[in-house]
Amino acid sequence: MTNERAFEFYRLFEELISNMTKGAVYNEDEIIASVAKLCVFFKLTKVTSEFYLNGDDEKKGIGDIKVGYDNGKKGVLYRTERVVAKSAVVINTSAYREPDEDPLDTEEEEKLSTAMRAVLSFISRHRMEGVVEKFIFFDNVGYPNVRSFMRYIEMLNKKNALGGNAAVYFNLRHLTLINRDIGREAGDVAIYNFIRILKEIVGEKGIICRIGGDNFTGIFDDCLLDEILSVLKGTPVIYDNSTGKRILLSASVGVFRIPNGFRCDAPGDIMDRILPACQTAKLGGKDSIIFFDDKMEVGREKRMHIQKLFPQALKRKEFKVFYQPKIDIATGKLVGAEALCRWIKDGSIVPPLDFIPILEQNTDICQLDFYMLETVCSDIRRWLDEGSNVVRISVNFSRKHMMDIDLLEHIIGIINNYNVPHEYIEIELTETTTDVEFRDLKRVVSGLKKEGIFTSIDDFGMGFSSLNLLRDIPWSVLKVDKSFLPVDDDTSTTRAVTFKHVVAMANDLGLECVAEGVETQNQVKVLRDNRCMYAQGFLFDKPLPLEDFEERLRNGHYDVEA
Repeated sequence: MTNERAFEFYRLFEELISNMTKGAVYNEDEIIASVAKLCVFFKLTKVTSEFYLNGDDEKKGIGDIKVGYDNGKKGVLYRTERVVAKSAVVINTSAYREPDEDPLDTEEEEKLSTAMRAVLSFISRHRMEGVVEKFIFFDNVGYPNVRSFMRYIEMLNKKNALGGNAAVYFNLRHLTLINRDIGREAGDVAIYNFIRILKEIVGEKGIICRIGGDNFTGIFDDCLLDEILSVLKGTPVIYDNSTGKRILLSASVGVFRIPNGFRCDAPGDIMDRILPACQTAKLGGKDSIIFFDDKMEVGREKRMHIQKLFPQALKRKEFKVFYQPKIDIATGKLVGAEALCRWIKDGSIVPPLDFIPILEQNTDICQLDFYMLETVCSDIRRWLDEGSNVVRISVNFSRKHMMDIDLLEHIIGIINNYNVPHEYIEIELTETTTDVEFRDLKRVVSGLKKEGIFTSIDDFGMGFSSLNLLRDIPWSVLKVDKSFLPVDDDTSTTRAVTFKHVVAMANDLGLECVAEGVETQNQVKVLRDNRCMYAQGFLFDKPLPLEDFEERLRNGHYDVEA
């Protein structure tokens, strides 16, 4: 290579390096132009680059293949440079020359190799930025994720452009049942087509993101809201592309119409408005779409206040166990009690509905449940040591515990730590409708039964999977919700007929049957007539503080009319 050619190479190579190292912002056209000049310098006909996520993809030819230069002349492969990164990513760049061109000398070969490796380095950085972007801002299916949503909000906030947009959080309804009917794969196709409709409406005026599972969120120009909500209320979508078969998808939706001039301190400020609204929509009733308003703002502040107070309140033992007796209506004997939580703050009782639903929005409720179980075990241990009368106590456990793979061990560990005989503890669990929770529930209940710990299904009949729960899970006790309990002498009402058959089913399955919310002697008569022999309710006692309940334990008996 002559000095003139060497000088020309260094000038062209410096230009290429300069264009590739301008930082995060670079001009792709300038880089392509620099590559083209070097290709002409080395008399190349074509240069290609290949990017593969791993070696297997390389073998299968599944990757990103680009032509960086092509002068249209027919060439043959002349040289290839290949790099395998620590992350297993494979990058190749290949140079082609006409077969009758004079070969490059040794020095020119080295300089061509240097230039190709420089291009490889740039491709590696550039393409990896795209891969990282995908992993950070998209889920494994390809939907933009919550980070994309937050980033979009931050972008609008910096531009003072949040006002005039609408934000939504929506949960696809009955997806578990839909997957059972048409299969999970077809369900995924239906979701994809449903979200595609929304994305086509939003276009460049917003973003639709997947939070996880069947939960999505989005923010877009407010002028699109009516059209978006029309789709979310219910839209038929194709789930089988080969046959065109369709299914109706709808959603429970929380909406926040962002006023002009609105600025948020953090992207989560938007989520804090649309998520509670969606949760309210999911509770049922007539409205599947709930708009965030001033009342919800007060509720949000209250939620944040309760969540802030909870840790110290738990540490100071402000939460007290109140015991509501369970009575054998045949004998009047006190046979058990349900442990209910009461928050005593500054000498006053905070109503359970003011804090339990808030704690259930995260895992705070799990800490409270374990605290309640420990308190109950401590009381039982003391009663046993004192030689007092002891009955079985039931403790409520939230469905949130189903996320805890070690729940069974945690429950047994607490009971054993206080050396409480297992027959004195009953764990109350509520119904569930999801496949995953159902399997976990079955595992926990089966494990507790094996340990001799009683289990009861709470609020039976309030969910959608009651019969499956009774058939497949080995419960000890069935608690019939008070909504099924007849309120008058009429034995032909739907409530009366339903109650009769539920109790009969429990008896046939060998389950104890407890009726909740018993308030009248007539209801006691209905219980006797239907062979439901255990009752809990205000007719006998309201939930009692510890000292009053211990008095009931000493007496051990209630007057019941024959």
